[in-house]
Amino acid sequence: MRRFSLAAVLLAIPAATVVLDNPHVRVFRVAGSLAGVDSGPGVVISLDDGPRGKSGSAVWMDNVPSQRNATFSTGSLIIVQPRRAAAPPAVAPPAAAPAPGSAPGESPFTGMSFHTLFENDRVTVIRARMEVGAREAIHTHGSDTLVVHLSGGSIEDTASGKTTVNRWKRGDVEFEARGSSHSARNVGQAVDVVLVALKP
Repeated sequence: MRRFSLAAVLLAIPAATVVLDNPHVRVFRVAGSLAGVDSGPGVVISLDDGPRGKSGSAVWMDNVPSQRNATFSTGSLIIVQPRRAAAPPAVAPPAAAPAPGSAPGESPFTGMSFHTLFENDRVTVIRARMEVGAREAIHTHGSDTLVVHLSGGSIEDTASGKTTVNRWKRGDVEFEARGSSHSARNVGQAVDVVLVALKP
């Protein structure tokens, strides 16, 4: 009979992978171990159906590594950890006017639905769906927004006079910066996403 040590088994479990890292947010994809996930708060989004929730379920955790097992014990996850802005200097320069923009679901659209899952002082988390042929008019993002793809699909995106078709897979994460403008059209199958809008 072959025996395995606990250490060998734990080493075989894939660690978390950083999929996006910038001054505003760090995002991890987790398929097994939480090794490498930062201590601290974040949004945990399930990519799989399971006994404790469905794909697209999202919760806020005050310390992700210590709370994960109590909520999502199995399956693939996306973890979005917002970063707080650096403390302002003792004498702050005059604040710049906020960039004009809209929240997810506020721009004119057809064939799309938005459902707020929860909101707190750090994030607004929304479940959204683009039906086949859905369109979202040109809009400017009023906040940094993460798009977590639950189903994948093909989205035609037009920004600065240039049109491209992005082909997303389940588990892909895109970052839409505050102040960026674009329009979108679904040119493939229905697309399900979770949107995480960061608060300053």
